[in-house]
Formats: sequence, structure tokens, C-alpha cells
Amino acid sequence: MKTLNIPEGYQVIMPYLIIENAQAFLHFTQNVFGAEEKHKTMRTETLIMHAEINIGGSCIMFADATEQFKVQTAGLFIYVDDCDIVYQKALDNGASKVMEPADQEYGRSAGVRDPFGNVWWITKA
Repeated sequence: MKTLNIPEGYQVIMPYLIIENAQAFLHFTQNVFGAEEKHKTMRTETLIMHAEINIGGSCIMFADATEQFKVQTAGLFIYVDDCDIVYQKALDNGASKVMEPADQEYGRSAGVRDPFGNVWWITKA
């Protein structure tokens, strides 16, 4: 396989979410997962054209939906230190229950739908 020239802090594959209220999504990920804002370009004073966050060394790119670029949400799997605490933080920040925390053969896991339509599968590392 050819060696790729991927910039530092990026992966071969990264989710790119197009959502309503991208600024609120940024705050949600910061409050729940400790996301670090890497980059943000505004389309208008209130609409994000392109933003990037880092969670545990992984980059998620996102933007506000427009007439040209419609909403595109995703299912995301995330390893955390404590599934139950992060699950509760997500609910406290507006997420809804998909699956309550439970012990699975692969670890303690839970699922939430964030207020923007993405489903997060939260699993203790």
C-alpha cells in the first residue's frame, strides 16, 4: 500500500457530520466527551461552515446543514473511562436513551442519541 501523507492529528477515515445547530453540537461534545476544538470556520455569525474537534486523538469534522448540504448524521462508537458516568453526562446534556448501560461480552456499554440525531455507542475501554 502506498504511504499516505496524512497531516498530524488526522486519521485515514474521519466522520464528517452535517447537522442542525453545529455550535450546540460543539458544546455537547465538549461537555460530555471532553472534546477539544481544533478548527472552526464560520459561514455566518451563527452558522459553522467547517469545524473539527479532537476526542482522545480522533478527529470529527462537522458543519451546519444548508440547502445545498442536507443533514447527515452518524452512528459513532467511543471508548471511555467510565461508561455509566459518560452516559449520564450525555443524558444531562440533552441526549436520549437508546440503550442503558449494561455489561456486554466486549465491555460495559450504553447507547444515546444526541440532540443532533447522532447515535453514540459508549463503551468502557
